[in-house]
Amino acid sequence: MMELAKVGERMYGLVSSMPGYISHKEFVAEDGETVSLFEFDSLESVAAWREHPEHKQAQRRGRKEFFAEYHIQVCSPIRDYRYG
Repeated sequence: MMELAKVGERMYGLVSSMPGYISHKEFVAEDGETVSLFEFDSLESVAAWREHPEHKQAQRRGRKEFFAEYHIQVCSPIRDYRYG
């Protein structure tokens, strides 16, 4: 298994056990670009994940070993509705 995948699995295990975690989805485009969506119940839960020591260590490692660039957005829904 690639090292990045190992780190990703560990981070998923951590984030999914965090208070306030709701869900995680990942999408991969044909060109290999990846988008990961994490949903939490509050900004406090997002902040707790952001500040988790092992998550911060993985972020540092990601910048050093895995990623040339990345983009993070923290968003709140303006409208949320479903059909079906």
